[in-house]
This record gives sequence, C-alpha cells and structure tokens, in this order.
Amino acid sequence: MNIRIVVIDGMGGGIGAALIPRLKEIAGMEAMEIIALGANASATERMIKAGANRGASGENAVKVSVSLGDFIVGPIGIVIANSLMGEISAGMAEAVLSAPGELVLLPLQNDHFHIAGFEGAPLAKLIDDAVAYLKKRLDVKRAL
Repeated sequence: MNIRIVVIDGMGGGIGAALIPRLKEIAGMEAMEIIALGANASATERMIKAGANRGASGENAVKVSVSLGDFIVGPIGIVIANSLMGEISAGMAEAVLSAPGELVLLPLQNDHFHIAGFEGAPLAKLIDDAVAYLKKRLDVKRAL
C-alpha cells in the first residue's frame, strides 16, 4: 500500500520540518510518500531538507496538489483564510477543506483567532499527538 501524506506549512516551514522526520519514523515497511506544500518557497525548501519526497510552493501548488494526499497535515491555520500572517488565501483554505484526504490539524493559536477550550500545548506535544493519531490510522488502513 502506498500512502501519501501532504504536509502544508508557511512562513519558515518549521512546523512541517519538525513533522516530516517523525512521519518517516512511522512509515514501517510500506511505501510512504511525503509531499511538502509550502505557502512560500522557504517553507517548501525547509520541508524538503527535512526529508519530504517532493514539494511545491505557492497558492496554485497547494490548490492543485492537496488532493494527492491520503492525509493532509499542518497547523490549523491552513484551513483559515488570511492566517499564517496572510499567507493562506481563501482559495488555499477552501482547497484544503475540500480535499478528499483526512485532515490532521495542529491547534496552534494565531493572532486573529482563538481556539476556545484549548489550553495550549508545546509544539512538540502537538506533533507527538498528530503522529500518534496518524500511526493509528495507518494501522487501520494496513488491516484492511
């Protein structure tokens, strides 16, 4: 089974770059392709250096390529227009929300929105939680 995970990030790509090596750890024996989609070239470059198989940058790249993923992973801002300091356009947010892959979003706070009930957690903990969830979902797919 070939699994594709799309990792989307913006700004400096640090969240995506932290996620990618952890995702590679859970790949196991099966083929897993990690596609890095950056809101900008710097984010994409950093995620590719972290181990993504391939990547692309910008609004059109996100809109076209997000549908390739069985899973789509990134900060919650990837589904909120104008987030990540304005890097996420309405079209990008809509494309991510409309993509057929399962979304796994990290609940990071942003300047212009607040997630009520979320106490905040260190990024490392959020990544641990996302990777653990994806591992469970991959185990389910393997069993089918």
